[in-house]
Amino acid sequence: MSELSPVLLPRGLDGRIQEALLDTPAVLVNGPRQCGKTTLVRQYVTADRRYFSLDEPNLLQAIKADPLGFVRQNPQAIIDEVQRAPELLLALKTSIDNDRRPGRYVLTGSANLLALPQIADSLAGRMEVLTLLPLSNAEINGHAADFLQCAQTQHWPTSALPAQRLGATLVAQVLAGGYPEMRQRASAARRQAWGKAYLTTLVERDVQDVARIDDVTRMPQLLAMTAGLSGQLANMSQLGGQIGLASRTVEKYLGVFEKMFLLRRLPAWSRPELSRLVKTPKLHFLDAGLQATLTRLTPELVAMQRQRWGATLETWVYAELLKHLSVEPQSWFLSYYRDKDQVEVDFVLESALREVIGIEVKAAATVVTSDFKGLRRLRDQCGDGFVTGLVLYDGDRCLSFGEGLWAVPLQYL
Repeated sequence: MSELSPVLLPRGLDGRIQEALLDTPAVLVNGPRQCGKTTLVRQYVTADRRYFSLDEPNLLQAIKADPLGFVRQNPQAIIDEVQRAPELLLALKTSIDNDRRPGRYVLTGSANLLALPQIADSLAGRMEVLTLLPLSNAEINGHAADFLQCAQTQHWPTSALPAQRLGATLVAQVLAGGYPEMRQRASAARRQAWGKAYLTTLVERDVQDVARIDDVTRMPQLLAMTAGLSGQLANMSQLGGQIGLASRTVEKYLGVFEKMFLLRRLPAWSRPELSRLVKTPKLHFLDAGLQATLTRLTPELVAMQRQRWGATLETWVYAELLKHLSVEPQSWFLSYYRDKDQVEVDFVLESALREVIGIEVKAAATVVTSDFKGLRRLRDQCGDGFVTGLVLYDGDRCLSFGEGLWAVPLQYL
């Protein structure tokens, strides 16, 4: 892939970190390993705010032995991979309670710290939590993350996309995922080799940071199965039955994968006044490159197995939407729509004001009126709260289908 080195690209979360440092004592940048957290937070190193990585064994042992002593010696600091020393959070809490100056600590974590019982309440009210996911399409291509603004205003570009950004280029882009190191590999085979090594390291090394798992041998198999079910309804009993695990164990393992930012459960859209809606969550991977690695999907197979490509493309759209929401000042709730008639919309965005945007994903280059069936049903359910419905497709133009319905090229996401 011919592109600039992703590790040097500006990140959309940078502005939100800068704002938080002006009024909050501690800022936590949460996100998966190798997504660019260290590169991002090292920009905030100053003479008074030194950088420390808890991946260094000697430093980690020293901090575990005397967390209060470390904090006293470093009244300001950048601390990388803080989940490796949960006891440090309590020491930081004590220090911040005695000195509420903003911008004292920048922390990073490769596990969802707020989901860990030993950490969840330790810095409540003292720390802003921001999530950094792998590189977004906007960051890779160096353009503004304005997809949501365009959707709300329905002001889409009128010019056509260049042909070289469609078809095979889109496939290569999606299968490469968003991890900087993965995208730097020269071929699809090398990128998948990186993905396999990355996932093996997570299971063998980082699982113990978020849970006590005595036997991790079944976890790779379960992870591969969930990759194959990305975008489908979650059924714990069915998952467990295929590999001899109890549904309770499957639930525990999926919780671990969620804490490590590998996957997430997408809730079903609902409202109290509506009863004929499916409520089971869907499973979704957080990176299409890792999902493709686990399902062994290659550019060559995409041409022959379009159904598998559709699932991976939907995974990519899901991750892109999460990345947009992570830097969006307005709060949006992400879900999917399905009713008892099996009419479905892949993604539903709802604001705090109950404004609704529906999004369908289509792997083809052609859009027809019937592709908007689910979006029309959602519009009927929402009434005046419905803002717009989009069918994202592999085409080159934004096309109006009337009454707030649009076909929009996937590349605009």
